[in-house]
Amino acid sequence: MTIRFIHTADLHLGKTYRTASAESLRYEDFFVMLDSIVKHAIDEAVDFVLIAGDLFHTGQILPRTFARTIESLQPLKEASIPCIAVEGNHDWIHRRESISWMEALSEMGYIRLLRPSRTESGGYRFEPFRSEEGIGGYIEIKGLHIYGLGYIGTQAGSHVERICESIATTGNILLFHVGIWSYSPVEIGNMKPEEALPLSAKFDYVALGHGHKPYVVERADGQLYAYNPGSPECVNFGEERFEKGYYLVTVDEGIYRHEFRQTAPRPMMVTTINLDGAENADEALRRLSEAIRPKLFRGVDERKLLLELKLTGRVRFHPFELGRERLRLLLDELCHPLHVEIKNHLSLFTREGGQEREQKHLGEIEKEVVRELITARSEFKGREEELLRLALAIRDQVMKGECEGDDLLGMLTAPQNQQ
Repeated sequence: MTIRFIHTADLHLGKTYRTASAESLRYEDFFVMLDSIVKHAIDEAVDFVLIAGDLFHTGQILPRTFARTIESLQPLKEASIPCIAVEGNHDWIHRRESISWMEALSEMGYIRLLRPSRTESGGYRFEPFRSEEGIGGYIEIKGLHIYGLGYIGTQAGSHVERICESIATTGNILLFHVGIWSYSPVEIGNMKPEEALPLSAKFDYVALGHGHKPYVVERADGQLYAYNPGSPECVNFGEERFEKGYYLVTVDEGIYRHEFRQTAPRPMMVTTINLDGAENADEALRRLSEAIRPKLFRGVDERKLLLELKLTGRVRFHPFELGRERLRLLLDELCHPLHVEIKNHLSLFTREGGQEREQKHLGEIEKEVVRELITARSEFKGREEELLRLALAIRDQVMKGECEGDDLLGMLTAPQNQQ
């Protein structure tokens, strides 16, 4: 018997740029991507769809996001194609007094949310999925046993032995929102390759999520066992370097064959322009225009661009003269981007008494101040760099206008070290 399924992850529904003039277009990008995957699943008549975490961009979504998600998943439900999902770190809610959106979708039958229970000794218990409650640790489809784990924090590798001990079946798939070090592009929520390897003895296909770059993991004998499709849409700047897509997987007599199906994310560009030596802001704008024009996309994709622009160099005018609004007006004339993020790393270069003097740019000053505040507290010893990255990440999210207060609180309280 041949079984076919789609494996996707990190859809990040609900993400947008709250400060962008056309935020509704970016918001819709992620749903359009899910719609295309659902259509492909129906066209290919797959047996099920796997979503390996981060269906949503945040656990505290808007009602319109929930309604739009139901609209996207409705065709799968009508086609009787099960959509099996686990929670990612973005889906996780730091307040659990009420039902989560993921749990609501599962109770309504739009997804099968897999979440194991724990034993008193800290082990895992994967109970059969109960449709009437919308919860369970595994589900069986055409002889395949699909087990699910959400995001379990930075110590995921230490859980592998307990996970494997709880599995007694054969013909197994594991849906796991975790990255593998040396493969995954993210810094947290990963485990080492040697920690993940024992999973290959219990599971024929480990369906990963979390990292937005596609990759596969193999054993020493060359046998593939873990697969990460990455995100089908560009979520963050820097991802334009990665292929985007999902896996169409065929299982024939226990042999898994995966095919990477590429998607078409919104055009994204990250570029650095060196304005070293510019005498004034007008000259800097002229040089910026000349330097960026050749880099702009000239392809068939007519969708508006997502642009991150970094300015570097030592200049002879105060960098604040090249304000964000002035830069945005120029960029609107050149390419009319849907959204632009500007990193002004220009430094003022002056000559006093025959000596050259360079002032630090604002980003360096901010980083030094935060580092000094952290290192001044003895209880933070050994975690300085981790806390510095977290503080700067929160600052960046606020500056981008992507997060609400609850989202920022979630960054501080997310389960980083579950035991």
